[in-house]
Amino acid sequence: MKDRMKSVAARFRAPATHDLRRRVAVLEAEVQECRQLNLRLAELTDMVTDLLVPLARADEAEVRAVLAKYHESI
Repeated sequence: MKDRMKSVAARFRAPATHDLRRRVAVLEAEVQECRQLNLRLAELTDMVTDLLVPLARADEAEVRAVLAKYHESI
């Protein structure tokens, strides 16, 4: 009887464990995607910040240099 109970419990546990592992893998992939998007957003924010001062001073040469640096990075 005890072996039968273990067998029944194992049958219910196995799919649940597999399902949880699959769900965790999906969530980990989504977290990694969010990290990459956040990094890209931070890079773009830095670029915009770097452009604001030269644009405010109407320094076209510096604006071109910042844009060239950005284009080289992508």
